[in-house]
Formats: sequence, C-alpha cells, structure tokens
Amino acid sequence: MKLALTYSYLNADLKVIEQELQETLRAEHPVLAEASSQLLHAGGKRLRPVFVLLAAQFGDYDLEKVKTAAITLELIHMASLVHDDVIDESELRRGKPTVKANWDNRTAMYTGDYIFARALECLSTLNTPTAHQLLSKTMVELTLGEMKQIEDKYRLNQSFKDYLRRIRRKTALLIAASCQLGAIAVDAPEFVQRKLYLYGYYVGISYQIIDDILDFTASSKQLGKPAGSDLIQGQITLPTLIALQDQKVSHQLKKIFSVTKEPTSIEMEPIIELIKHSDAIERSYQISEAYLQKAFSTLKALPDVKAKQTFEQIAIYIGKRKT
Repeated sequence: MKLALTYSYLNADLKVIEQELQETLRAEHPVLAEASSQLLHAGGKRLRPVFVLLAAQFGDYDLEKVKTAAITLELIHMASLVHDDVIDESELRRGKPTVKANWDNRTAMYTGDYIFARALECLSTLNTPTAHQLLSKTMVELTLGEMKQIEDKYRLNQSFKDYLRRIRRKTALLIAASCQLGAIAVDAPEFVQRKLYLYGYYVGISYQIIDDILDFTASSKQLGKPAGSDLIQGQITLPTLIALQDQKVSHQLKKIFSVTKEPTSIEMEPIIELIKHSDAIERSYQISEAYLQKAFSTLKALPDVKAKQTFEQIAIYIGKRKT
C-alpha cells in the first residue's frame, strides 16, 4: 500500500498548500532563498498538512479556513529539521545534502530561524486563541526537545521514560497538534478535537519508534544516510536502550564512548550489527504496535466520516513501513 493513495482525494488541496509554501518561503536574501527552496524541494510526505486536512473533515470543511494551519505546521516541522541537522551534525537528509552541509552551521541556524519566523507570520492570521495557545505550547516543547537531545547525546544511563519524553517533544506533539488544529479550524466539537489530538500523539510516538528501528534495519540507500547514524551520532534510541540490557552490548558501547565522543561508522559497525540482529528490534516493534492500538481505540469514538478510515489506513501504513 502506498501512503499517498490513502489520501489521494486531498491531492488538489495539497497542491494549493504546496504552492503557498513556495510563496511563503520566498526571501530577499539569496542564501536564505536558496537554502529554504532546497529544503522545500528535498522531498517529504507532507504528513502534517495531511493530518490537518483530514482532521478538518470532521467539521464544516473549507480549504480557506484550514490551509493557513496546514502551512504553519509544515513550516514549523521544516524549521525543526534544519535545527536537528545542526544538532546531529547530519550531512545528508533523504539522500541529499543538508542545509548545514551545503553552507555551514550558522547559515543553517539562520535558515531555520527564518522558517520559524515565517510560521509565526502565518500563525498571526489565525483568529482563534485556542490555535495560538496550542501552537505556542507545541513550539516551546519542540525547542525543549531539541535541547534535551543535545544533553542526552552519548548518555547510556537513560531510561525509557527519558526516551519517551524526548520523542514526545521531537515528533508526537507536532503531529498531535496538526490533528487538533485541523479540527479547531472548522469548529469541530471539543470531544472530537481531544480525540484527534490523542490519535496524533499515539501515531506520532509509533512513527518515531519505527524511524528509530529503521535506522538499524533499513539499507543506507533506503535511509538516504548511513545505517546506524543515530547511534554513531550518540543518539540513544529505543532499540539501543533495550539492547543495553545485554551486558555484552553495554560493555562494548561504554568502551567505545569512553575512548571517543565521535566514533566512526567503522568503529560502530560491529555493535550496530549486534543490535540489528538482537531481540531489541522485535521488542521495539511491539512497543510501537501498542501505541498504534491506542490510536485505533481513540478513533472508535469519532463520527464515521471518510477521514476516519483514512486515519486508520495511515496508522496501518506507519506500523508496516520499511522506509
């Protein structure tokens, strides 16, 4: 199943949003203009705008009411990616050079700040205080998540709770906000807004766990970056956390990290293979599936509109995706 087919009936509206994203990111400064354009055309599923549009189907759907919310969410997401690439020192994203790689850290940070500023500019046109409160809190949490990601690099003594809090801020809250904001934009009932927020939260947690699994199990070609990049960069994700319960894995990682804070892919390859072929992968899938089941349960209370079925199909796709 191809993800885009599940929401193909939204293609015309998504095309409008894509065009307006391009207009919004036009910049007078040539470097900002080029860097923003590069990021916009680097690909991506545009999942957050999709979630906004689908959630809006639970009210009096009107593209003019919801497109600003969809554009704002995608801009916030794009800005966070640029900042993430600086924090993670990533040279590639989706197989293409990052803004950081094409220019430098300073240019990347200014590009991310510019895109954030554009998001705030879009947000200012929304006349719903609830929407402003939701997005303000989400952006604060997103920033805290970026700071926590820096603090947690190479820290092997973290707990599942630490990991969950980090991916909650990094991924889940923005997806949850996308779902709720779409419902807010069309004045959907409050109970619908709450249920959609929870659906987005649970799906977001599952999505990030699958991302963290694929970092070990997918090929470098599929990932668009070297396999095991997260661990090489010191990010302790769920498969690693579970694998650390094995003394062999724990001893080897402690030894490597005690020698260098910037291990090479060659130095890390044996332990990446060890984790890849351990039961940590299957156990991580089980935890992802538990969150997906929570998402399915949340949907049951919602009205039977077409978008409900699409949300279910997206959740199924997320649980089975390989890239």
